[in-house]
Amino acid sequence: LPEGWSLMQWVNEEIQAESPTKITIAEDLRGNEWLVKDTGAGGAGFGSQWDSEFVHPIRTAIITNDDAFRDLEAVCTALKYQYDGDAFKRVVYTESHDEVANGKARVTEEIWPGNSLHWFAKKRSTLGAALVFTAPGIPMIFQGQEFLEDKWFTDQDPLDWQRAQELAGFVQLYRDLIHLRRNRDGYSKGLTGQFVDTYHVDHDKKLLAFHRWAEGGAGDSVVVILNFSNTMLQDYQINFPAAGEWKLRFDSHYGGYDASFEGQVSGDVTAVASDEDSGYQAQIAVAPYSAIIYSQ
Repeated sequence: LPEGWSLMQWVNEEIQAESPTKITIAEDLRGNEWLVKDTGAGGAGFGSQWDSEFVHPIRTAIITNDDAFRDLEAVCTALKYQYDGDAFKRVVYTESHDEVANGKARVTEEIWPGNSLHWFAKKRSTLGAALVFTAPGIPMIFQGQEFLEDKWFTDQDPLDWQRAQELAGFVQLYRDLIHLRRNRDGYSKGLTGQFVDTYHVDHDKKLLAFHRWAEGGAGDSVVVILNFSNTMLQDYQINFPAAGEWKLRFDSHYGGYDASFEGQVSGDVTAVASDEDSGYQAQIAVAPYSAIIYSQ
């Protein structure tokens, strides 16, 4: 309806005029970038919108049972998707009231119905969490996701806050990812930036690496590496954006996050120029279904 569109334009213009630091977020889920275009160009003027182009392929990638069918190209497309040329005009997530209600379930419950605290469910859910907080966009988590709430969403059933104590390691995992996403220590500014390069995609071993940056360089460039397989990868050669030492800032396999995780196998690495003139390379190790994050 034209009147509905003009009403949205008016509301968004009023909010921007009165509270320019605030944004409005559209929940449309049809990938219509005109929702976030400026009203002067004919758009609805929303600041951002929920991104269906992220949630569905990412959920599929981590819920699929057989590693052979994990589609890394779909993950890459989801990471790079934009509306109106701006990474922050989308909200990225793996759970919302839509995804965990109306016959659907939480990520961990979808991975292993009736056994949401199994190792496989826990591990693959951490891949989703890492992607939400390292992808370009505005990250969103759903109530209780940080302590692996497994029940489907209903207004009549409150969150089980005891799980926050029982799964305190997972709460810490989410806290650490949020810390990096907000660049609290000054060495992960790239996660606050617009840019992403999915520069390494190994379909056979199911390993994906991408570079995130705002301006680039030390303290800015961030490398995110994800192992989408149930296989430990060791002595794996991979490129880094620059030479020198790269510090391990996050490892989802850290034993402090969960007693069933065997502990870190990754560590700091030094990237050096390769003989084949193919950039700066280092050897890494990545545990099964794990995400590691590096910066300088």
